[in-house]
Amino acid sequence: MADEAELRAQFTEAFEGADYPISSPMDLVPALPNGPGTRFESEEFEMTAMELNTKLSGDFPYENVDEFVDDVIEALEEKGHL
Repeated sequence: MADEAELRAQFTEAFEGADYPISSPMDLVPALPNGPGTRFESEEFEMTAMELNTKLSGDFPYENVDEFVDDVIEALEEKGHL
């Protein structure tokens, strides 16, 4: 099982540099250290930012990084990735 706290920290670090509010996933790309290829890993969980985007429904806009990361974690839990 992936460590939710570890992933939350990785997501926050990767996405906190975006210019909030964000209105689409494309608003996040400039903030990512390796663009869409930015990789998130925890135990058996491994996914790039591009793969992550395909798992999210996204309730844009997001006003801040915490709001966005909360939805990312929730979506991953709902889809059985966490």
